[in-house]
Amino acid sequence: MTVRVLLVDDQPLVRSGLRVIMADEPDLTVVGEAADGAEAVRLVGEVSPDVVVMDIRMPGMDGIEATRLITAGPATARVLVLTTFDEDDHVYDALRAGASGFVVKDMALDDILAAVRVVAAGDALIAPGVTRRLIADFVGRPGAAGPPAAPADSPRPIEGITEREREVLTLVGRGRSNAEIAEDLFITVATAKSHVSRLFAKLGARDRVQLVITAYEAGLVTPPR
Repeated sequence: MTVRVLLVDDQPLVRSGLRVIMADEPDLTVVGEAADGAEAVRLVGEVSPDVVVMDIRMPGMDGIEATRLITAGPATARVLVLTTFDEDDHVYDALRAGASGFVVKDMALDDILAAVRVVAAGDALIAPGVTRRLIADFVGRPGAAGPPAAPADSPRPIEGITEREREVLTLVGRGRSNAEIAEDLFITVATAKSHVSRLFAKLGARDRVQLVITAYEAGLVTPPR
C-alpha cells in the first residue's frame, strides 16, 4: 500500500528536503505541499492524504489550529507533527488538537520516514521514549483533552473492557507495538491488533496516542519521572 503524504511547512527548503527523500521510497508518495495551516486544511479535502506532516510554527493559521480542523473534519488523514521538543511547548496543544505522533526535526531521516509509516498504519507511537515523556507530562497539565485527568491517587476508572483488553491497554500505554504486545502476552500479532481495534471502538479513541493518555489517566501506567 502506498502512503499518501501532504507536507506542511512554511520553509520551502524543509518541504523540498522531505519531498526528495520520500521520492526514493516506493511506498511513500507526496501528494501536495502547503506553506501554512489554511492551505493545508484546503488541500486535505482536495488530495486526500493518509498522513499530514505538519509544522507547528507558521504564519497565518498555525499547525495547531490546522490539526484541530483536520482531525475534527470528515477526512481520515492522521497528523504527524514536526517539532523541536525541547523548545516548543505548543506540542501539548497539538496533542489536544488530535495529532497522532511527533517528529523532532533533527531526527535521522530514516526515523522520520519510519514515523510517517507507523502513523499511517496507526500501529505504534513515534519515538516511544520522547512520546511517553511528553504524554506523561501532558496528562497532568490543565486543559488536557477529554475528561479532566484524575489525581494520581484517584485514577479515572475504565468500564466496559475485558481483563485482557485492560492488559493490552496497559502495554499500549508503555509504548509497546502490536508485535511486542503479542510477545508479552503470548498471543498472535493478529489477536493483539484485534484487541487494540476493540479498545479504539470501546474507548472512542482516534489512535494509540489517545489510548496512552487513557492508560495514564486510569492509573494503568506510572508516568516516567
